[in-house]
Amino acid sequence: MSGAIDVAFRGRLGAFELDAAFIAPAHGVTGLFGPSGCGKTSVLRAIAGLTRLENGRCKVNGEIWQEGAAFTPTHKRAIGYVFQEPSLFPHLDVRANLTFGAGRGGGVSFDEAVELLGLAPLVDRAPHNLSGGERQRVAIGRALLSQPKLLLMDEPLAALDRAAKDDILPFLERLHDRLALPVVYVSHDMAEVERLADHLVLMEAGRVRATGPLAELQSDPALPLAAAREASVSLDATVESYDATYGLSTLVVDGVRFQVPTPPQKPGDRRRLRIAAGNVSLARTAAHDSTILNVLPARILSHAAGPYEVVAVLGLGAGARLLARVTRRSWDHLALAAGDEIYAQVKSVSLAR
Repeated sequence: MSGAIDVAFRGRLGAFELDAAFIAPAHGVTGLFGPSGCGKTSVLRAIAGLTRLENGRCKVNGEIWQEGAAFTPTHKRAIGYVFQEPSLFPHLDVRANLTFGAGRGGGVSFDEAVELLGLAPLVDRAPHNLSGGERQRVAIGRALLSQPKLLLMDEPLAALDRAAKDDILPFLERLHDRLALPVVYVSHDMAEVERLADHLVLMEAGRVRATGPLAELQSDPALPLAAAREASVSLDATVESYDATYGLSTLVVDGVRFQVPTPPQKPGDRRRLRIAAGNVSLARTAAHDSTILNVLPARILSHAAGPYEVVAVLGLGAGARLLARVTRRSWDHLALAAGDEIYAQVKSVSLAR
């Protein structure tokens, strides 16, 4: 299938059995998500050709890297690989590390990589004079300058503390927004996935549990994401206007308008919203004289009931979905059911990026 990342790997790796297959778009960021030990890195290494499973298929944008007896070795695959640890050359400065193994072609230039990753103040430094986050940005720049057709990132933030993660995530978001290069991003941290991924592959015990657009899997009550305490939905929005008096942006998702407290935003810019299930309540009638800014007509599409709470999937506008977590008492008191027209009271909306 052209225009896609089409992979299937089956076999044993020591005591671990991998049987994973998925098709993802060959654009944007595909997140491989799941608990530690579920096989995410094994899949990434198989895509890179670093692990060879005899029963395997790997096609990227129609180019066959593995199928049947055919197997393209790693050095002939147009990939950039970013590991958990940067592994920079200690005897080379940042400039030389960036240009080591740089490819030719119409991909990312040296100046563009430096600008995207904020590396200009670092180019003359030695690796031992860099922080962990700075070293990882250099490693990402080196991978980009190899002119890959696919960028593979194996938990690139796992070795960083929270402050360093917060420093580097905006640079990863810039790569997402400004480059057409497809990325497969491994993580067990849902907060990273919510900020970066467009498509999600949910893995469990060596197998693919589900795959699809991020928001679809987040709002599927049959999957563990919707039942998690930190369950949320990520929505891609467009800035419509900004009210400087109150510091409020109006952002549009599938015809639905959200008002969000933000720094100044430019109309037309794309932003990602994060709305947690615990920040959405339900009402039969629209509230008046309330401090809640976002009270939206919605329909209950489905729900899953636990012993104490109910998680409802709500449809908005032309297709956007939200999750709402309410107590079973409230659900029963309002006699709510799938198909009901209600109002979603969104107590808090934040910019994921």
